[in-house]
Amino acid sequence: MRVGITGHRGLSAEVEERVRAMLSEAVRYDTSELVAVSCIADGPDSWSTEAVLTHGGRLEVVIPVTEYRDSLPEWHHNTYDELIRQASDVHETGLTESTSEAHQAGSELLVGLVDELLAVCDGKPARGYGGTADVVGYAECNGVPVRMLWPQGASR
Repeated sequence: MRVGITGHRGLSAEVEERVRAMLSEAVRYDTSELVAVSCIADGPDSWSTEAVLTHGGRLEVVIPVTEYRDSLPEWHHNTYDELIRQASDVHETGLTESTSEAHQAGSELLVGLVDELLAVCDGKPARGYGGTADVVGYAECNGVPVRMLWPQGASR
């Protein structure tokens, strides 16, 4: 089972705690065949990846742009570096500049690699092109099952 992840970043500590618990439960597949496919950004991307690795699964990373790591918050770099070291494979778009279009291209590559997409999403439209709702829409249009995860009563 190959599981992709997309999700809102910048969640509060309370919502983070609830989402982490939901992700840990959501990735309880047959771990001998479980592969997380993730861009390993801060937030749900990394949290779900950590949960998969904890459950004995493997990791493949999608890098949307060559300067991707530098576009992430500096406080996340150590986590990013640790996760990418654990990746069994890395997929790249070949794009260099960190733009909304490039991030969407990375997400589309990710969707093309998975059997299911986990989406930590409040169901609202994306705040900018390439956001979580756009990734969900792309997956749905391409026949990839999407499992929405969002704590009841939570807000971004």
